[in-house]
Amino acid sequence: MDKSFSETYLDFSQINADTMKQAIVDTLYMTLISMVLVTVIGLVLGLVLYSIGRKKKPYARIVYGIVSIISNIFRSTPFMILMVLIIPFTKAIVGTMLGAQAAIPALVLSAAPFYARLVEIAFREVSPGVLEAADAMGASYWEVIWKVLIPESVPALISGLTVTTISMIGFTAMAGAIGAGGLGGLAWQEGYQRGNLTVTFVATLIILAIVFVVQGIGDFLTKKTDRR
Repeated sequence: MDKSFSETYLDFSQINADTMKQAIVDTLYMTLISMVLVTVIGLVLGLVLYSIGRKKKPYARIVYGIVSIISNIFRSTPFMILMVLIIPFTKAIVGTMLGAQAAIPALVLSAAPFYARLVEIAFREVSPGVLEAADAMGASYWEVIWKVLIPESVPALISGLTVTTISMIGFTAMAGAIGAGGLGGLAWQEGYQRGNLTVTFVATLIILAIVFVVQGIGDFLTKKTDRR
């Protein structure tokens, strides 16, 4: 006899509260730690791409091309494939290929180049007149970066970080399917493989709730920092 919708998706007696809480913690852990690293690496790499891209010398174009190719390779490789490809690298760094920590290297390698591109675009959108005015006032390279370029780019940087974080949450769900744990792992192992669709349904709702919160915070901060 087929189960009704409520019996299939709303049978909350099938949910282990402790397991669900741990899955939420693992998802947030993977997302937060990875995004800290992605933010730092993405800002540095984006600044490198922006700085080299402005130079007209042949060597600068070659370096820019090499950095762009490497960035595009990691950015374009499907996350599941990337996670499998770097298993030896992950084991060397983390000591295991299972659990939330094991997902972090792949998460960072896949998201950092993506955010770096958004950073580069944000820097390019800064008005050339503002940069020229800073140069005319005798500001050094780093003064222009810290006092003009980054402050003027903050709304775009936050917007890009929001998009990247939401993508990262999706990546953690995929990582869960191959042993990283979290809500994605719970939805796959306890929900799909064992036919407990209530777990999958609830895990999906929690992931959506996290995404909405992140988007809301990102939109709020973007508006607060936009001086236009």
